[in-house]
Amino acid sequence: MGFVGETVDSIKSLQIRQVLTQAVSLGMIVTSALIIWKALMCITGSESPVVVVLSGSMEPGFKRGDILFLHMSKDPIRAGEIVVFNVDGREIPIVHRVIKVHERKDTGEVDVLTKGDNNYGDDRLLYAHGQLWLQRHHIMGRAVGFLPYVGWVTIIMTEKPIIKYILIGALGLLVITSKD
Repeated sequence: MGFVGETVDSIKSLQIRQVLTQAVSLGMIVTSALIIWKALMCITGSESPVVVVLSGSMEPGFKRGDILFLHMSKDPIRAGEIVVFNVDGREIPIVHRVIKVHERKDTGEVDVLTKGDNNYGDDRLLYAHGQLWLQRHHIMGRAVGFLPYVGWVTIIMTEKPIIKYILIGALGLLVITSKD
């Protein structure tokens, strides 16, 4: 009959109770992941506690595909720290090192200038038009740890969406055809 025919027959043979059980299980997995993510956000003080390095701008320290763990405390940002920041008008955050900190005497606010370790110049060309410094609200977090190469899964699924769809389809078939 073939694989497709067998899959259709197995879907038809599922009882409503099995389908509901699998749907509830999937919902619990998704909900658990969201709860864990929100808990990590609260613990780390960062809107994104985990990020993937997407370019080679921080080599040799961090390579493309490394996962960084972030934390954001109230401590002042200092030169030499690796930060992840958002730039107005860009969706993807950037991972770079702080090279200069300028503290305003009147307000105590800190302006930050960054640079990728593997880049020739500072990041002013990456900032929004006319922006010369980053302020605290641009910074998502400070790197406190990393896992090498683990982020390649994310990079591959982003750059080759067909792989993502194949994996989702395979997982869907696995769930549908598995019997309790």
